[in-house]
Amino acid sequence: MTDAEWPVVRDAMRVPAWWEERGGQSESYCHRQLVDVVRYLVAGGIAWRAVPADFPARDRVCAFFRRWRGKGLVAEFHDRLRDRVREASGRGPEPTAGIIDAQSVEGAASVPVAGRGFDGGKKVNGRKRHIVVDTLGFLPAVMVTAASVIDREAGRMLLGRLRMRTQRWRISLAWADGGCAGRLVDLARDVLRIALTAIRRTDDATGFAVLPKGWPMERRFAWLMRSRRLARDCEIRTDTSDVMIRWSRSMVMSHRLARRAR
Repeated sequence: MTDAEWPVVRDAMRVPAWWEERGGQSESYCHRQLVDVVRYLVAGGIAWRAVPADFPARDRVCAFFRRWRGKGLVAEFHDRLRDRVREASGRGPEPTAGIIDAQSVEGAASVPVAGRGFDGGKKVNGRKRHIVVDTLGFLPAVMVTAASVIDREAGRMLLGRLRMRTQRWRISLAWADGGCAGRLVDLARDVLRIALTAIRRTDDATGFAVLPKGWPMERRFAWLMRSRRLARDCEIRTDTSDVMIRWSRSMVMSHRLARRAR
């Protein structure tokens, strides 16, 4: 990352306990070096064993990555950056509307059989990324499943996860494609108090067509494909795929905040 980005990233990270003399052992590498390795891996799409030798030792980077994944620190770091980007854009930190959609990607040979499936509609054998974005295209919630999971069932779990993660529940409007119509609309209205609208394609539509309220989502998927690690799913665990998506988005948001600061 650039020198202008590092203050933005550092302010969004949790302060280590040993830094504030609250116990614990100091780390042998600074966080900037460790974050640089993870960003390099996500952007370049390389394997862990292909990390250049001038970066910190691979076992230390893997330990840092697993610790942040297990303790939920990546999601916390991502959400802090998202709140600051929204405030810099003149919006409140918590969104009031969201758009739900899914993207099916091919699974590499490293993806186990138990964690992959076949999407009959997209003809993709791999995994599916279910995400919720706000009207600015930022990411409140994400969930990775096998590609065989239907959008309606995944949307129910995704909305429930979004409610648990949101500190101040303000989302009252949501849009989704026609695959989420039916019981999910009733569940969102009766249980979560969300006015969910299912947007369907017209009968005369042919080929690719952006549905109403769908452009922020299509733009989000295009941004994800800029990270080579996300061009296909090669992670063994689905929570690792979740973390890779959040790391990719944090790179874009930190760059945007650093550019605004300049």
